[in-house]
Amino acid sequence: MGLFGWHEYAHMRMLHAMSTTAARRRAIRNLILDQAVSSQAELVELLESRGMSVTQATVSRDLAVIGATKANDDHYRIGERGDPDEALAYLGRTIDEFVESIQSSGNTVVLKTPPGAAQVVASAIDGAALADVLGSVGGDDTILVISTHADGGTALARKFEQIGARS
Repeated sequence: MGLFGWHEYAHMRMLHAMSTTAARRRAIRNLILDQAVSSQAELVELLESRGMSVTQATVSRDLAVIGATKANDDHYRIGERGDPDEALAYLGRTIDEFVESIQSSGNTVVLKTPPGAAQVVASAIDGAALADVLGSVGGDDTILVISTHADGGTALARKFEQIGARS
C-alpha cells in the first residue's frame, strides 16, 4: 500500500466519506434556508450545480437527518418540528447517526461528532426542548450541553445515550 497500510487507508476513506456527507448536508441546509425548495429533484439539481453528484434517495435520507419537512406552502423548512414526540425521535436519530462519544462533568455534557455535524446535533437538542437542558452550544465537532441541575451532567449524559439507543 505504499506509505500507508490498509488500516490507515481505510480510516482516511472513512473520514473523507464523513466529511463529504457532512458537507452535503450543510449544503442542503443552506439551500433550504436561502431559497424556496419544493422537491427532492430540485435539490439534486441544485447540488449538482455545486459539483455534488447525489441521488434522490440520498437527498431523501439527508432531509430526514437534518430535520427538513415540507411546510404548508409546499417548500422545505428546517426546525419546524411542532410535535414533541417527533422532536425527540429526531434527536434520537441524530445522536445515533452523528454522536461518537458522550462525557459528563458536574452540570455539563460534551458530545463529540465527526467534523461538521455538531450543529445538526445541537439544533436537535434545542428542538427537543428537554426540561433538564439549560442550553447547548455546537461547534464544528463538539457540543457543550448545560444541565439545569448543578450535578446533573451524568444523568443528562445517560439520557442522551438512552435517546440515541431508541432510534
